[in-house]
Amino acid sequence: MIARGLQGGHEVSLLRGGEALFPALQQAIDAAQHEVWLASYIVHTDAVSERLAQQLARSARRGVRVRVLVDGFGSRHAIPWWRERLAGSGVALAVFRPLESWWHWLQPGQLRRLHLKLCVVDGVQAFVGGINVIDDRLDLHHGELPAPRLDFAARFSGPAVAQVDAQLRRLWVRSWLGRDFGDELRLMISTGLPAFVTRQWLRWRGAYGRVQERRRERLAAEADLRPVRLAYVRRDNLLYRHAIEREYLHALRSARQRFDLICPYFYPSGRLVRALLEAARRGVQVRLLLQGQFDYRLAAWAARALYAQLQAQGVRVFEYRAAFLHAKVALADEDWATLGSSNLDPTSLLLNLEANVLLRDAAFSAQLRAEFETALRGSQEMLPEQPLPGWRGWRGWLRGALVAWLAQVYLRLAGGGERY
Repeated sequence: MIARGLQGGHEVSLLRGGEALFPALQQAIDAAQHEVWLASYIVHTDAVSERLAQQLARSARRGVRVRVLVDGFGSRHAIPWWRERLAGSGVALAVFRPLESWWHWLQPGQLRRLHLKLCVVDGVQAFVGGINVIDDRLDLHHGELPAPRLDFAARFSGPAVAQVDAQLRRLWVRSWLGRDFGDELRLMISTGLPAFVTRQWLRWRGAYGRVQERRRERLAAEADLRPVRLAYVRRDNLLYRHAIEREYLHALRSARQRFDLICPYFYPSGRLVRALLEAARRGVQVRLLLQGQFDYRLAAWAARALYAQLQAQGVRVFEYRAAFLHAKVALADEDWATLGSSNLDPTSLLLNLEANVLLRDAAFSAQLRAEFETALRGSQEMLPEQPLPGWRGWRGWLRGALVAWLAQVYLRLAGGGERY
Protein backbone atom coordinates (compact mmCIF):
# COMPACT_ATOMS: atom_id res chain seq x y z
CA MET A 1 0.00 0.00 0.00
CA ILE A 2 1.27 3.46 -0.91
CA ALA A 3 1.99 5.67 2.12
CA ARG A 4 0.39 9.12 2.24
CA GLY A 5 1.91 11.89 4.34
CA LEU A 6 3.63 9.45 6.67
CA GLN A 7 6.81 10.38 8.54
CA GLY A 8 9.28 8.03 10.17
CA GLY A 9 10.93 8.46 13.54
CA HIS A 10 7.98 7.61 15.80
CA GLU A 11 7.58 5.37 18.80
CA VAL A 12 3.99 4.20 19.28
CA SER A 13 2.10 2.08 21.79
CA LEU A 14 -1.49 0.85 21.59
CA LEU A 15 -3.73 1.45 24.61
CA ARG A 16 -6.92 -0.57 25.02
CA GLY A 17 -9.61 1.20 27.01
CA GLY A 18 -9.37 3.57 29.92
CA GLU A 19 -7.71 0.89 32.05
CA ALA A 20 -4.62 1.29 29.86
CA LEU A 21 -4.99 4.95 28.83
CA PHE A 22 -5.58 6.71 32.15
CA PRO A 23 -2.58 5.29 34.05
CA ALA A 24 -0.33 6.15 31.07
CA LEU A 25 -1.85 9.62 30.82
CA GLN A 26 -1.50 10.26 34.54
CA GLN A 27 2.11 9.07 34.54
CA ALA A 28 2.94 11.47 31.70
CA ILE A 29 1.20 14.36 33.47
CA ASP A 30 3.02 13.67 36.73
CA ALA A 31 6.34 13.71 34.85
CA ALA A 32 5.55 16.92 32.90
CA GLN A 33 8.10 19.69 33.27
CA HIS A 34 6.67 22.52 31.16
CA GLU A 35 3.22 22.09 29.60
CA VAL A 36 0.17 19.84 29.45
CA TRP A 37 -2.56 20.32 26.85
CA LEU A 38 -5.69 18.15 27.17
CA ALA A 39 -8.84 18.13 25.02
CA SER A 40 -11.86 15.86 25.40
CA TYR A 41 -15.38 15.75 24.04
CA ILE A 42 -16.66 14.30 27.32
CA VAL A 43 -15.34 14.79 30.83
CA HIS A 44 -17.35 13.44 33.74
CA THR A 45 -17.57 13.65 37.54
CA ASP A 46 -16.66 10.04 38.33
CA ALA A 47 -13.57 8.59 40.06
CA VAL A 48 -11.57 8.64 36.81
CA SER A 49 -12.30 12.34 36.39
CA GLU A 50 -11.50 13.04 40.04
CA ARG A 51 -8.06 11.45 39.80
CA LEU A 52 -7.23 13.20 36.53
CA ALA A 53 -8.38 16.60 37.78
CA GLN A 54 -6.28 16.20 40.92
CA GLN A 55 -3.19 15.30 38.92
CA LEU A 56 -3.66 18.23 36.55
CA ALA A 57 -4.04 20.56 39.53
CA ARG A 58 -0.91 19.16 41.22
CA SER A 59 1.12 19.66 38.05
CA ALA A 60 -0.09 23.24 37.70
CA ARG A 61 0.79 24.02 41.33
CA ARG A 62 4.38 22.92 40.77
CA GLY A 63 4.71 25.32 37.83
CA VAL A 64 3.59 23.31 34.81
CA ARG A 65 1.39 25.25 32.39
CA VAL A 66 -1.83 23.19 32.16
CA ARG A 67 -4.62 23.90 29.68
CA VAL A 68 -7.82 21.84 29.46
CA LEU A 69 -10.31 22.16 26.60
CA VAL A 70 -13.73 20.46 26.70
CA ASP A 71 -16.76 20.48 24.44
CA GLY A 72 -19.71 22.57 25.56
CA PHE A 73 -22.26 19.90 24.64
CA GLY A 74 -20.52 16.63 25.44
CA SER A 75 -19.28 17.90 28.82
CA ARG A 76 -22.10 20.32 29.65
CA HIS A 77 -23.19 18.57 32.86
CA ALA A 78 -19.65 18.20 34.20
CA ILE A 79 -18.20 21.66 33.48
CA PRO A 80 -19.25 23.28 36.81
CA TRP A 81 -17.79 20.31 38.71
CA TRP A 82 -14.47 20.60 36.85
CA ARG A 83 -14.30 24.34 37.40
CA GLU A 84 -14.78 23.78 41.12
CA ARG A 85 -12.09 21.06 41.27
CA LEU A 86 -9.55 23.14 39.32
CA ALA A 87 -10.25 26.48 41.02
CA GLY A 88 -7.14 28.13 42.42
CA SER A 89 -4.78 25.51 40.98
CA GLY A 90 -3.56 27.48 37.99
CA VAL A 91 -5.19 25.10 35.50
CA ALA A 92 -7.11 27.03 32.83
CA LEU A 93 -10.31 25.39 31.56
CA ALA A 94 -11.79 26.51 28.23
CA VAL A 95 -15.12 25.41 26.74
CA PHE A 96 -15.58 24.93 23.02
CA ARG A 97 -18.95 26.39 21.97
CA PRO A 98 -20.52 26.60 25.44
CA LEU A 99 -24.22 25.95 25.99
CA GLU A 100 -24.58 27.60 29.37
CA SER A 101 -27.35 30.03 28.35
CA TRP A 102 -30.43 29.58 26.22
CA TRP A 103 -29.15 32.01 23.61
CA HIS A 104 -26.08 29.82 23.03
CA TRP A 105 -28.41 27.32 21.34
CA LEU A 106 -29.36 29.98 18.77
CA GLN A 107 -25.79 30.62 17.64
CA PRO A 108 -24.87 29.20 14.21
CA GLY A 109 -22.68 26.14 14.08
CA GLN A 110 -23.70 24.66 17.42
CA LEU A 111 -24.14 21.23 15.87
CA ARG A 112 -20.46 21.25 14.90
CA ARG A 113 -18.78 19.92 18.02
CA LEU A 114 -15.26 19.29 19.29
CA HIS A 115 -15.18 15.48 19.24
CA LEU A 116 -11.42 15.20 19.84
CA LYS A 117 -9.67 13.18 22.54
CA LEU A 118 -6.11 14.53 22.64
CA CYS A 119 -3.29 15.22 25.04
CA VAL A 120 0.23 16.59 24.53
CA VAL A 121 2.83 16.65 27.30
CA ASP A 122 5.92 18.87 27.05
CA GLY A 123 5.64 18.87 23.26
CA VAL A 124 7.27 15.41 23.07
CA GLN A 125 4.48 12.94 23.85
CA ALA A 126 0.96 12.79 22.44
CA PHE A 127 -2.17 10.72 23.08
CA VAL A 128 -4.77 10.37 20.32
CA GLY A 129 -7.82 8.12 20.31
CA GLY A 130 -11.50 7.67 20.93
CA ILE A 131 -11.56 7.41 24.74
CA ASN A 132 -13.36 10.13 26.69
CA VAL A 133 -12.58 11.07 30.29
CA ILE A 134 -15.10 8.70 31.86
CA ASP A 135 -14.90 5.20 33.32
CA ASP A 136 -15.23 2.38 30.76
CA ARG A 137 -17.99 0.82 32.85
CA LEU A 138 -20.08 3.97 33.05
CA ASP A 139 -22.37 5.45 30.41
CA LEU A 140 -23.98 8.89 30.61
CA HIS A 141 -27.34 7.52 29.41
CA HIS A 142 -27.31 3.90 30.63
CA GLY A 143 -25.48 4.22 33.95
CA GLU A 144 -23.34 1.32 35.22
CA LEU A 145 -22.33 -1.16 32.51
CA PRO A 146 -21.83 -4.89 33.03
CA ALA A 147 -18.70 -4.87 30.83
CA PRO A 148 -16.26 -2.13 29.79
CA ARG A 149 -16.67 -0.39 26.44
CA LEU A 150 -14.37 -1.47 23.64
CA ASP A 151 -12.18 1.50 22.75
CA PHE A 152 -8.58 2.36 21.87
CA ALA A 153 -6.01 5.13 21.95
CA ALA A 154 -2.41 5.51 20.80
CA ARG A 155 0.46 7.09 22.68
CA PHE A 156 3.34 8.26 20.52
CA SER A 157 6.42 10.43 20.32
CA GLY A 158 8.10 11.76 17.21
CA PRO A 159 7.68 14.52 14.61
CA ALA A 160 3.87 14.32 14.41
CA VAL A 161 3.54 15.40 18.06
CA ALA A 162 4.21 18.97 16.88
CA GLN A 163 1.06 18.86 14.72
CA VAL A 164 -1.11 17.75 17.62
CA ASP A 165 0.46 20.43 19.80
CA ALA A 166 -0.17 23.13 17.19
CA GLN A 167 -3.82 22.15 16.75
CA LEU A 168 -4.47 22.19 20.48
CA ARG A 169 -2.93 25.66 20.75
CA ARG A 170 -5.10 26.98 17.91
CA LEU A 171 -8.26 25.49 19.40
CA TRP A 172 -7.34 26.88 22.79
CA VAL A 173 -7.03 30.41 21.40
CA ARG A 174 -10.32 29.99 19.53
CA SER A 175 -12.16 28.84 22.66
CA TRP A 176 -10.47 31.14 25.16
CA LEU A 177 -10.62 34.29 23.01
CA GLY A 178 -12.29 37.09 24.93
CA ARG A 179 -11.09 35.97 28.34
CA ASP A 180 -7.33 36.15 27.85
CA PHE A 181 -7.77 39.26 25.73
CA GLY A 182 -9.62 41.03 28.54
CA ASP A 183 -6.95 40.09 31.07
CA GLU A 184 -4.17 41.32 28.83
CA LEU A 185 -5.99 44.55 28.02
CA ARG A 186 -6.42 45.34 31.73
CA LEU A 187 -2.73 44.56 32.28
CA MET A 188 -1.72 46.88 29.43
CA ILE A 189 -3.85 49.73 30.82
CA SER A 190 -2.62 49.35 34.39
CA THR A 191 1.10 48.78 33.75
CA GLY A 192 1.73 50.21 30.31
CA LEU A 193 2.64 48.74 26.95
CA PRO A 194 6.28 47.82 27.77
CA ALA A 195 5.20 45.56 30.63
CA PHE A 196 2.58 43.92 28.44
CA VAL A 197 5.06 43.24 25.63
CA THR A 198 7.68 42.01 28.08
CA ARG A 199 5.25 39.64 29.72
CA GLN A 200 4.15 38.20 26.38
CA TRP A 201 7.72 37.83 25.14
CA LEU A 202 8.84 36.08 28.33
CA ARG A 203 5.83 33.80 28.32
CA TRP A 204 6.20 32.56 24.77
CA ARG A 205 9.98 32.79 24.46
CA GLY A 206 10.44 31.12 27.81
CA ALA A 207 7.77 28.46 28.25
CA TYR A 208 7.07 27.68 24.62
CA GLY A 209 10.71 28.03 23.58
CA ARG A 210 11.90 25.61 26.26
CA VAL A 211 9.31 23.06 25.21
CA GLN A 212 10.32 23.27 21.56
CA GLU A 213 14.04 23.09 22.32
CA ARG A 214 13.53 20.05 24.54
CA ARG A 215 11.40 18.41 21.87
CA ARG A 216 14.02 18.97 19.15
CA GLU A 217 16.82 17.60 21.30
CA ARG A 218 14.85 14.50 22.20
CA LEU A 219 13.78 13.84 18.63
CA ALA A 220 17.33 14.18 17.35
CA ALA A 221 18.64 11.79 19.99
CA GLU A 222 16.01 9.10 19.49
CA ALA A 223 14.93 9.34 15.83
CA ASP A 224 16.99 6.37 14.72
CA LEU A 225 15.42 4.22 17.47
CA ARG A 226 11.83 4.85 16.35
CA PRO A 227 11.12 3.50 12.88
CA VAL A 228 7.31 3.74 12.91
CA ARG A 229 5.86 5.80 10.05
CA LEU A 230 2.92 7.86 11.26
CA ALA A 231 0.70 10.75 10.17
CA TYR A 232 -1.66 12.87 12.22
CA VAL A 233 -4.87 13.56 10.28
CA ARG A 234 -7.49 16.02 11.45
CA ARG A 235 -10.89 17.05 10.15
CA ASP A 236 -12.14 20.61 10.48
CA ASN A 237 -14.59 22.85 8.67
CA LEU A 238 -12.06 24.95 6.80
CA LEU A 239 -8.92 23.44 5.27
CA TYR A 240 -9.30 19.76 6.14
CA ARG A 241 -12.99 19.08 5.57
CA HIS A 242 -12.52 15.66 3.92
CA ALA A 243 -9.05 14.71 5.16
CA ILE A 244 -10.06 11.64 7.18
CA GLU A 245 -12.56 10.44 4.57
CA ARG A 246 -9.87 10.69 1.87
CA GLU A 247 -7.54 8.46 3.87
CA TYR A 248 -10.23 5.81 4.22
CA LEU A 249 -10.95 6.01 0.50
CA HIS A 250 -7.26 5.66 -0.35
CA ALA A 251 -6.85 2.66 1.95
CA LEU A 252 -9.90 0.90 0.47
CA ARG A 253 -8.81 1.55 -3.11
CA SER A 254 -5.25 0.38 -2.40
CA ALA A 255 -6.12 -2.72 -0.34
CA ARG A 256 -5.24 -6.05 -1.94
CA GLN A 257 -5.96 -8.74 0.65
CA ARG A 258 -8.11 -7.43 3.49
CA PHE A 259 -9.83 -4.45 5.05
CA ASP A 260 -11.15 -4.60 8.63
CA LEU A 261 -13.19 -1.85 10.28
CA ILE A 262 -14.50 -1.23 13.81
CA CYS A 263 -17.01 1.59 13.98
CA PRO A 264 -19.89 2.26 16.41
CA TYR A 265 -21.72 4.86 14.32
CA PHE A 266 -21.71 3.64 10.75
CA TYR A 267 -23.52 5.50 8.00
CA PRO A 268 -20.76 6.36 5.52
CA SER A 269 -20.96 8.65 2.53
CA GLY A 270 -21.89 7.29 -0.89
CA ARG A 271 -18.21 7.49 -1.87
CA LEU A 272 -17.18 5.26 1.01
CA VAL A 273 -19.97 2.76 0.40
CA ARG A 274 -18.91 2.46 -3.24
CA ALA A 275 -15.28 1.99 -2.19
CA LEU A 276 -16.27 -0.80 0.23
CA LEU A 277 -18.29 -2.54 -2.49
CA GLU A 278 -15.53 -2.16 -5.09
CA ALA A 279 -12.94 -3.60 -2.71
CA ALA A 280 -15.13 -6.62 -2.00
CA ARG A 281 -15.82 -7.16 -5.72
CA ARG A 282 -12.12 -7.32 -6.57
CA GLY A 283 -11.56 -10.00 -3.93
CA VAL A 284 -10.52 -8.03 -0.83
CA GLN A 285 -11.82 -9.59 2.40
CA VAL A 286 -13.90 -6.79 3.92
CA ARG A 287 -15.12 -7.22 7.50
CA LEU A 288 -17.12 -4.65 9.46
CA LEU A 289 -17.50 -4.83 13.24
CA LEU A 290 -20.42 -2.60 14.23
CA GLN A 291 -22.58 -2.00 17.29
CA GLY A 292 -24.66 -4.86 18.62
CA GLN A 293 -25.68 -3.12 21.84
CA PHE A 294 -27.27 0.07 20.60
CA ASP A 295 -27.24 3.26 22.63
CA TYR A 296 -29.30 5.20 20.04
CA ARG A 297 -32.07 3.63 17.99
CA LEU A 298 -31.38 5.86 14.98
CA ALA A 299 -27.74 4.66 14.93
CA ALA A 300 -28.98 1.09 14.62
CA TRP A 301 -31.37 2.07 11.83
CA ALA A 302 -28.62 3.88 9.93
CA ALA A 303 -26.20 0.95 9.99
CA ARG A 304 -28.76 -1.76 9.29
CA ALA A 305 -30.12 0.19 6.34
CA LEU A 306 -26.88 -0.72 4.53
CA TYR A 307 -26.48 -4.38 5.50
CA ALA A 308 -28.22 -5.94 2.50
CA GLN A 309 -26.39 -3.77 -0.04
CA LEU A 310 -23.00 -4.55 1.50
CA GLN A 311 -23.63 -8.25 2.02
CA ALA A 312 -24.76 -8.67 -1.58
CA GLN A 313 -21.18 -7.95 -2.68
CA GLY A 314 -19.53 -10.19 -0.10
CA VAL A 315 -18.87 -7.71 2.72
CA ARG A 316 -19.07 -9.53 6.06
CA VAL A 317 -20.93 -7.67 8.81
CA PHE A 318 -20.57 -8.45 12.52
CA GLU A 319 -22.36 -6.91 15.48
CA TYR A 320 -20.41 -6.61 18.73
CA ARG A 321 -22.52 -8.05 21.56
CA ALA A 322 -20.01 -8.40 24.42
CA ALA A 323 -20.31 -4.75 25.51
CA PHE A 324 -20.92 -1.27 24.17
CA LEU A 325 -18.70 -0.44 21.20
CA HIS A 326 -16.92 2.92 20.96
CA ALA A 327 -13.70 2.15 19.04
CA LYS A 328 -12.96 3.72 15.65
CA VAL A 329 -10.32 1.52 14.01
CA ALA A 330 -9.43 0.36 10.50
CA LEU A 331 -6.79 -2.03 9.14
CA ALA A 332 -5.74 -2.62 5.54
CA ASP A 333 -3.52 -5.47 4.37
CA GLU A 334 -0.56 -6.17 6.65
CA ASP A 335 0.82 -2.81 7.71
CA TRP A 336 -1.72 0.04 7.39
CA ALA A 337 -3.82 1.09 10.37
CA THR A 338 -5.76 4.05 11.68
CA LEU A 339 -7.49 4.85 14.95
CA GLY A 340 -8.90 7.97 16.52
CA SER A 341 -12.11 9.83 17.23
CA SER A 342 -13.81 9.78 13.82
CA ASN A 343 -16.84 7.62 13.14
CA LEU A 344 -18.00 6.98 9.59
CA ASP A 345 -21.21 8.97 9.75
CA PRO A 346 -22.33 12.46 8.67
CA THR A 347 -21.58 14.02 12.06
CA SER A 348 -17.94 12.94 12.07
CA LEU A 349 -17.24 13.24 8.34
CA LEU A 350 -18.86 16.63 7.69
CA LEU A 351 -19.44 18.49 10.97
CA ASN A 352 -17.27 17.70 14.00
CA LEU A 353 -13.64 18.43 14.72
CA GLU A 354 -12.01 14.97 14.59
CA ALA A 355 -8.52 13.51 14.71
CA ASN A 356 -7.00 10.15 13.73
CA VAL A 357 -3.51 8.75 13.52
CA LEU A 358 -2.43 6.75 10.47
CA LEU A 359 0.35 4.24 10.82
CA ARG A 360 2.31 2.07 8.49
CA ASP A 361 3.98 -0.49 10.71
CA ALA A 362 3.58 -4.26 10.57
CA ALA A 363 4.11 -4.80 14.30
CA PHE A 364 1.50 -2.21 15.36
CA SER A 365 -0.96 -3.51 12.75
CA ALA A 366 -0.46 -7.07 13.99
CA GLN A 367 -1.19 -5.97 17.56
CA LEU A 368 -4.31 -4.10 16.51
CA ARG A 369 -5.46 -6.99 14.30
CA ALA A 370 -5.15 -9.34 17.28
CA GLU A 371 -7.51 -7.00 19.16
CA PHE A 372 -9.89 -7.10 16.19
CA GLU A 373 -9.91 -10.90 16.14
CA THR A 374 -10.51 -10.99 19.90
CA ALA A 375 -13.43 -8.60 19.52
CA LEU A 376 -14.91 -10.82 16.78
CA ARG A 377 -15.23 -13.59 19.35
CA GLY A 378 -17.63 -11.36 21.27
CA SER A 379 -19.71 -10.62 18.18
CA GLN A 380 -22.33 -12.24 15.97
CA GLU A 381 -22.06 -12.33 12.20
CA MET A 382 -25.13 -10.94 10.47
CA LEU A 383 -25.76 -13.36 7.61
CA PRO A 384 -27.68 -12.28 4.48
CA GLU A 385 -30.40 -14.86 5.11
CA GLN A 386 -30.72 -13.91 8.78
CA PRO A 387 -34.12 -12.35 9.52
CA LEU A 388 -34.02 -8.71 10.53
CA PRO A 389 -37.61 -7.69 11.28
CA GLY A 390 -38.54 -4.55 9.41
CA TRP A 391 -35.40 -4.56 7.25
CA ARG A 392 -36.45 -6.77 4.35
CA GLY A 393 -38.65 -5.89 1.41
CA TRP A 394 -40.55 -2.64 1.16
CA ARG A 395 -40.32 -1.92 4.91
CA GLY A 396 -36.55 -2.00 4.74
CA TRP A 397 -36.57 0.28 1.70
CA LEU A 398 -38.81 2.80 3.51
CA ARG A 399 -36.65 2.78 6.63
CA GLY A 400 -33.52 3.26 4.54
CA ALA A 401 -35.12 6.20 2.71
CA LEU A 402 -36.16 7.73 6.04
CA VAL A 403 -32.61 7.44 7.42
CA ALA A 404 -31.16 9.07 4.28
CA TRP A 405 -33.68 11.93 4.51
CA LEU A 406 -33.02 12.51 8.22
CA ALA A 407 -29.26 12.57 7.62
CA GLN A 408 -29.65 15.21 4.92
CA VAL A 409 -32.00 17.32 7.06
CA TYR A 410 -29.54 17.16 9.97
CA LEU A 411 -26.70 18.33 7.74
CA ARG A 412 -28.81 21.21 6.44
CA LEU A 413 -29.67 22.29 9.99
CA ALA A 414 -25.97 22.19 10.85
CA GLY A 415 -25.15 24.43 7.92
CA GLY A 416 -23.67 21.77 5.70
CA GLY A 417 -24.25 22.41 2.02
CA GLU A 418 -22.78 19.18 0.70
CA ARG A 419 -24.67 16.16 -0.57
CA TYR A 420 -23.88 13.13 1.57
